[in-house]
Amino acid sequence: MKHLAVVSLAVFVASCSMLQPQVKPVQVKTIAERSPIYHPPMPYPMSLSSVDWEVLTPTTMQEYLDNLESGNAPARAFYSLSSQEYENLSMDMAEITRYTKDILSIIKYYRSLDKEEDEVQND
Repeated sequence: MKHLAVVSLAVFVASCSMLQPQVKPVQVKTIAERSPIYHPPMPYPMSLSSVDWEVLTPTTMQEYLDNLESGNAPARAFYSLSSQEYENLSMDMAEITRYTKDILSIIKYYRSLDKEEDEVQND
């Protein structure tokens, strides 16, 4: 009788492990999101120094040379450009300005995209 009680107790204890609750399957949700776009900081604004342009003609050049000989003019190095070279310089500066504006508009476009995504995620 003791053996029967021990066997029935062993069966009862072993059957408790068979009464486990049903486990719910794990649900995996994949959400496709673009990674945030890196926005480099805007460059510092340009700080340009003023330049005094002096147009030298043969007359003004002779006056400068006379003043230089008498000691009334500072010794300066002069650079000269032909009309075509000046036009090339002007076109180059316009090209630099255009390029800078284009780059800034691209940066503003990407920043606006990132702002729109933030607004959509916050809503």
